[in-house]
Amino acid sequence: MEEENNSGKLLTIVLGPTAVGKTAHAIDIAQKIGSPVINCDSRQIFKEMTIGTAVPSRDQLQKVRHYFIQTRSITENYAAGQYEIDALGLLEELFKTHDHLVMCGGSGLYIDAVCSGLDAFPEPDMELRASLNSRMKEEGMDSLRYQLKQLDPVSYDQMDIANPQRVIRALEVTLQTGRRYSDWKTDPSKKRPFRIEKTGLWMDREKLYDRINRRVDKMMEEGLLDEVKSLDGFRYSDGVFRPDLLHIPPLRTVGYRELFDYLDGKCSLDEAVEKIKTNTRHYAKRQMSYWGRDRSIKWITV
Repeated sequence: MEEENNSGKLLTIVLGPTAVGKTAHAIDIAQKIGSPVINCDSRQIFKEMTIGTAVPSRDQLQKVRHYFIQTRSITENYAAGQYEIDALGLLEELFKTHDHLVMCGGSGLYIDAVCSGLDAFPEPDMELRASLNSRMKEEGMDSLRYQLKQLDPVSYDQMDIANPQRVIRALEVTLQTGRRYSDWKTDPSKKRPFRIEKTGLWMDREKLYDRINRRVDKMMEEGLLDEVKSLDGFRYSDGVFRPDLLHIPPLRTVGYRELFDYLDGKCSLDEAVEKIKTNTRHYAKRQMSYWGRDRSIKWITV
C-alpha cells in the first residue's frame, strides 16, 4: 500500500536482498517515467569501493542519471542521519521538475530514514563507546550481546546482533540514557510531503543463493582482491595499524573484511572467498527478515 498522503508527487523505492537485480529493475522504471535513480545503498556511496559494492556498471550509469553513487570517502563519518538530510534535500529539488521519482537500494536503515525519519537519539558518548569497544576486544561480542539481551530484549530480537557496531550503539544509548534503545525507536514517524510506494524484489532462495555465489566469483575475476589491497592503508589510524577496522566502518562490509582476514594470514584465499559467499547469503536472509514486518511493500517475484 502507498503511504497516506494527498500529494501528487510519488517516490517509488525498489528494494530487496542483495544480488536480486534491483539496479536493473529501477533503471527500467526510471526510463519509462523519465526519472533519475537515487541510490539508497549505504556502501555504494563510497568512492573507494567499487567492485565489492556492485555499483552500477558504466552502461547502467549512462542509461539514466544516478545520485549518491560514489560521492563520499570512507574516511568521512557518513551514516543514515546525514543521508536522510541529503536525500530529502535532493528529493525536494527533483520534485520541482518530476512528479514521479525512483529510489533503489538494499539498506533498510537508509530507506527507513527517507520514509519515516530517524529517531532523535542522543549524541554519542565517545568515552562510553570506547569502553564498549575495549570490552569487545577483551571479552568478545558474546559478552556485549548477553548484556544487550538482559537490558533490551526487544532490540536483541530485532537487530542484526552479528553487527558489532549496532550492538555497541544499542548498548551505548541504553547505558547512557537509562532508556532502552528500542524505546527510542518507537517515536511517531515523520510525515513526508510526497507519497511513497515500496516495490520489493524476490526470487526463489536457491536461485538467489546461486546468483550470489556466481556474483562473488565474478567480483574476484574483476579484481576484488586488488581493490581490497588498495584499501589496506586506511587501516592505519594516527600511524597505528588497526586490523580490527573499527574506525572505518565501511571496511567491515561483507566481501572486504573476509579478504582482509586473508591478507592478515587468518585464512587461505579459497576460504576467504567461501566466507564471502556464506556471509553474503546470510546478509540476504537478514535483509528479508528486516523487511518482513513492513506490510506496505509490494513484493514481486523475479
